[in-house]
Amino acid sequence: MSETPTQTQAPVIVLVEPQLGENIGMVARAMANFGLAELRLVNPRDGWPSEKARAAASNADHVIDGVVVYPDLASAIADLNFVFATTARERDGFKRVAGPVEAGRTLRGHALSGLRTGILFGRERFGLYNEEVSLADEIVTFPVDPKFASLNIAQAVLLMSYEWMKSGLEDETQTNFTGPEMAPATKDQLHGLLNHLEAALDARGYFRPAAKKPKMVDNLRSVLTRPGFFAPELKVLRGVVASLDYFSPKEPRGAGYPDRKAKVDHAAHSGRVSTDEDDTPPLGGRGLDND
Repeated sequence: MSETPTQTQAPVIVLVEPQLGENIGMVARAMANFGLAELRLVNPRDGWPSEKARAAASNADHVIDGVVVYPDLASAIADLNFVFATTARERDGFKRVAGPVEAGRTLRGHALSGLRTGILFGRERFGLYNEEVSLADEIVTFPVDPKFASLNIAQAVLLMSYEWMKSGLEDETQTNFTGPEMAPATKDQLHGLLNHLEAALDARGYFRPAAKKPKMVDNLRSVLTRPGFFAPELKVLRGVVASLDYFSPKEPRGAGYPDRKAKVDHAAHSGRVSTDEDDTPPLGGRGLDND
């Protein structure tokens, strides 16, 4: 993360006359997902506190416990320096309109400057009145399908909370965790797999007619050299090929040491001493069971 504003500098979420406790709870959950904690309510229809809201918050209790209720919007935003109003429809007036990405960056910039910011969300049925929008500094709207522009209030809060969080990342593609670090396979390891597979298929009469074998081998190698394997992935494939090559329903894995495997292992290890089962296979790659 880049420089992070204190919690008191993070945007305040203001819900104007929310109707359902469940929606308030889902808003709290969305806020907590992305590091927001200050939720203000203006005249909630069913009053406050709300057990339905707490249940829907899915353990975002710190947000629910910190809720403050206000009698009107003006008092709810009185201590804020900059406020966005969310709306899905065009409004009359002179307000600048931003998309969610730009709005998130604007909020982050104001927060880092020490300003207190907020985002207004309207009623579930019809949003904010024009006079409520007029109390905001700018409008933020989402690039939704005009034929179905209505968002659930918790969805709208989730989108803006996400953009707030993303605006604070050093890299907007940053994730909380990554996949395992794996070394790319060497060509020797890849050729070992290819040679082992070719030998296993040859032993089972796959290359028929014999005259077509070179082309069939070329096609097989073209398929398997395309992905760009990592070394651990090749070990998995070598183990699969080894199981199919040396074992059968009559001689399943664990039932003994098949004669063919014994012969190729002996040939592979003859003339050298190695106790590393994962050692690089000999040229040709035949006979090692790298699973």
